[in-house]
This record gives sequence, structure tokens and C-alpha cells, in this order.
Amino acid sequence: MYSGRVSAGQSRFPSPAQDYEQEELDLNKHMIANPPATFFYRVGNSYDSMIDVGILPNALLVVDRSITPKSSHIVLAEVDKELVVKRLYKWKGVIELRSENKEKNYPPITFKDGEELIVFGVVTFNVNALK
Repeated sequence: MYSGRVSAGQSRFPSPAQDYEQEELDLNKHMIANPPATFFYRVGNSYDSMIDVGILPNALLVVDRSITPKSSHIVLAEVDKELVVKRLYKWKGVIELRSENKEKNYPPITFKDGEELIVFGVVTFNVNALK
């Protein structure tokens, strides 16, 4: 697999050195900072609660367990023995997992005193197929 730069706009004069700029592409080098703590998860095919941030059904998520989850991170968390991907919100003792789908406006998952939120890891990349 090789990589190179492409223009997303209009280019009138291609670089004469363009044919020599390719190098081998290692996705692990670009997407994985800590291999022993990195896991891949596939989003369910009917899952649409995070589409506003580009996480589409069947997306492939790269999850890093070594990152300490902070408010506003997109996390993989266990809720009622099911893994879900949501945006973590923490403010003044309020902890929620929020969806990112304005059209469907899913309610946040809230946690009360004594309830435990288990965050499996922080989502660092999202890969969607273009079909």
C-alpha cells in the first residue's frame, strides 16, 4: 500500500516530482499511538446516534484504552452490559453520555450517585466505507 498527497481543490500545474513522492503507507503508524492499548470495534449496522460526527453504521472505530477519558471525548462505554459509542459530558458532578444526531435527538444517558460508568476507551479514529 502506498501513500501520497492529493489536492482537494483545483490544481493547474502538477509538480514534476509528483511521481516520486509516494512512500509506503502504514496505517498503524498513522492511527495507532499505543498498540497494546488499541482495539478496533465495528459499529452496528443500524446504529445512527453519532452520525453528526461522522460515525456511520458499520464504521470501524479505533479505540485507545491508554487515554484518560475527558469531557467532550468520544468514548466507548459499557451501559447495561452493552458497548455504546457516545460523547462523554462531565460538568459539576453531572456525568452523561450524549448522542450526536440532531435529527433524532436521542436523550442523554445519565448517571446518578452510586451508578458506575465504565469507559472502555477513547475513540481516536473512525473509518467509513464510501459505498
